[in-house]
Amino acid sequence: MSFARRVWQLYEPLHAVTYFAPQAREAFESAGLRGFWRGYFAGRAAPLGAVQAAPVTALFFGFASGMVSRALPDVWHRARPEEALAARLDGAVAALRAVVPSGSAPWAEAADLLERAAAAAVTDGRALGAANAALPRPEGELARLWQAATVLREHRGDGHIAALVGAGLTGLQALVLRDALYGGRDQLQPNRGWTDAEWDAAVGALAGRGLLDADGRPTAEGREAHRSVESRTDALAAQPWTALSAAEQDRLGELLVPLARGAAAVVPYPNAMGLPHPDGA
Repeated sequence: MSFARRVWQLYEPLHAVTYFAPQAREAFESAGLRGFWRGYFAGRAAPLGAVQAAPVTALFFGFASGMVSRALPDVWHRARPEEALAARLDGAVAALRAVVPSGSAPWAEAADLLERAAAAAVTDGRALGAANAALPRPEGELARLWQAATVLREHRGDGHIAALVGAGLTGLQALVLRDALYGGRDQLQPNRGWTDAEWDAAVGALAGRGLLDADGRPTAEGREAHRSVESRTDALAAQPWTALSAAEQDRLGELLVPLARGAAAVVPYPNAMGLPHPDGA
């Protein structure tokens, strides 16, 4: 397994608390963003400013446009982007403080290493990575840890979308192929807002390309397409880690393991991110 993939499996849970932890939900609600999806879309899109639905649909990639447009631009009438940013950071820090084991790893050292990688990330063509990288550096070890993890996960996510687009897959088709390989339609489809008709049409399109068989099961070509996208994603995510020596990469992995295990207490498994549990990664 590449370092880029292994370390993603450890820093992604630190970022993901902002979606699942009760402290994060409370922070969004206090800012006027009631309901999970208002907080999700406002918090994740806020680095872009008071953006409309169309660019967010494109950048988030896997969501149905109607689901995005139900949240945007309405959320900006409830909370300004700067208020959403403050809420997501405050909620994430409170969540991490509650779940990561105190004293199990030096937070400042982990934050320093993640920040060095995030600062080195080339964000050309990576809108979400660039928007998050441009945010001011927050104060506090956990805030720095969370923000650096967020820059790196959005940088990786931008590359993943580029790999999918390069493979000729739409956001919905990527979800359908993943379901065919690993299951999860009951979670993926409603959480991304697709209708049965849209999902079934994507199944037909993938079958027409030879990526699924007549029963909707992945073919050898479908498995290879998925493998190729994941390999390309890892390759596109590798660049920031060249800022760390091999010894520093090993040290970062050691530091992140107990933190990721703590954060995993509030992240559901399985999940729509395709993130494995840290103990099984």
